[in-house]
Amino acid sequence: MMKDEIKKACEVMQKGGVILYPTDTVWGIGCDATNEEAVKRVYEIKQRSDSKAMLVLVDNPVKVSFYVQDVPMVAWDLIDMTTKPLTIIYDGARNLARNLIAEDGSLGIRVTSEEFSQQLCFRFRKAIVSTSANISGQPTPLTFSEISDEIKEAVDYIVDYRQNEKGSPKPSSIIKLGQGGTVKIIRE
Repeated sequence: MMKDEIKKACEVMQKGGVILYPTDTVWGIGCDATNEEAVKRVYEIKQRSDSKAMLVLVDNPVKVSFYVQDVPMVAWDLIDMTTKPLTIIYDGARNLARNLIAEDGSLGIRVTSEEFSQQLCFRFRKAIVSTSANISGQPTPLTFSEISDEIKEAVDYIVDYRQNEKGSPKPSSIIKLGQGGTVKIIRE
């Protein structure tokens, strides 16, 4: 079942579509992170200006260096040591849709270890946008049932996996790595 859902979600994203999918944190709106039109649609669905950057998911730390010009050494330690989802904001983002990268050239990347999103990234072979499944400024839905119909109707595909899960997942921690190895905690 999971395999079929991953296959369908990948097909939709390959055609430039937008999906609603479970991640290692909350449910996310996702698309091909290299497709500018798809990224633009995600901003439109969230009713958010594209100056507010979104993060991307990858399945393996090795892929970070494909999307970041110069990965600071401390990043590898942080990725290795983290026990919960960690988004790291890097300078010098590359090989992604231009409208995904912040004006200062930075981008948040999270290496996911949750089974579904990790397999999805692995099979898609590219970074996948991951942004909370809500209209900008509204509370982040913690479970699938809390996602608004407006969001559900706006996406091209809703993954039929983990929809009945209860509990209250937490958003990831966010750390910004700056020049010379400076570390700034944005969200614990």
